[in-house]
Amino acid sequence: MKLIGSLTSPYVRKVRIVLLEKKIEVDLELENVWAADSKIAQNNPLGKIPCLLLDDGEAIYDSRVIAEYADSLSPVGKLIPEGGRERASVKTWEALADGIEDAGILARLEATLRPAEQQSPVWIERQMGKVNQGLAQMSQQLGESAWCHGNQMSLADIAVGCSLGYLLFRFPNITWQTQYANLDRLYQKLMQRPSFAETVPPAA
Repeated sequence: MKLIGSLTSPYVRKVRIVLLEKKIEVDLELENVWAADSKIAQNNPLGKIPCLLLDDGEAIYDSRVIAEYADSLSPVGKLIPEGGRERASVKTWEALADGIEDAGILARLEATLRPAEQQSPVWIERQMGKVNQGLAQMSQQLGESAWCHGNQMSLADIAVGCSLGYLLFRFPNITWQTQYANLDRLYQKLMQRPSFAETVPPAA
């Protein structure tokens, strides 16, 4: 299998961590979706990463679908509960973490890709509001628990860790580590795992 992605995408990082935790070997093919010569549309018509190419040529996207597929390949170290409320809880954590990244990326693209005279401060403020609300919700839900769901690491923790790592990478001015000590404790614990340490985005 081949994973098409980048070293800076939090969605790609999530998938890479899942694959490492599940001990599934894949080749990583780096792709810049913003480049004029990007070929990602040949495999994903939406032009987004990550995209997993199976050995028979079938393409699977997006990150949530790939993570779920990868978790199904081996019963060892299950990251997503089989069904019911527990499964919904883990997937909701993932949606919250991904949503924070969605908002952060939209704000960053507005500030970096659009000409200054076309940028909307109101739009940026709205997206950053979602980031801050999302952080507050994650902290409240985590409380004093060791993990986001249950008594061991799940996809919920991986998604949250990637979201927090993305904020450290792209928005170092957001002081979530001092504001939400419980999120910082979780992040520091996750960073002790080789899967997280090996997928830290390169220095900007």
